[in-house]
Amino acid sequence: MTASERIDRMIEDLTDWRGKTLASLRKSILAADPEIIEEWKWMGSPVWSRDGIIAVGNAHKGKVKLTFMYGAQLPDPDKLFNTGFEGNARRAIDLFEGDKINAPALKTLIRAAIELNQAKSRKSAKKPAKKAAGTRATAKKKA
Repeated sequence: MTASERIDRMIEDLTDWRGKTLASLRKSILAADPEIIEEWKWMGSPVWSRDGIIAVGNAHKGKVKLTFMYGAQLPDPDKLFNTGFEGNARRAIDLFEGDKINAPALKTLIRAAIELNQAKSRKSAKKPAKKAAGTRATAKKKA
């Protein structure tokens, strides 16, 4: 079973508002960029990635949580993030029954996360490889 099929099944199994909310989040996430891929990690969490993890979705007993891996580094002018402020990296959006997500603002946030992932990839590609500890370059003397 593919990751997308597992996410389909998870949404189908959530027969209350949480399934509809997760489906709505997923639709907005996938609409933000055609190259986003879906993954299934950590024994049952939908993950959306492009050049690195963008966000992880989870349905809890009383909420649906969308956690952005590097949310603390993302601009959030529409104030979608409403939890996770105590950490240095992640930020999350908790949705409760009756909450509506601002789909255009979520797409903007997703695109910002992709840009951050791509910037991190470019930065790490430019770094020179570190020399192994205890080695040093020596020039051979001509005889």
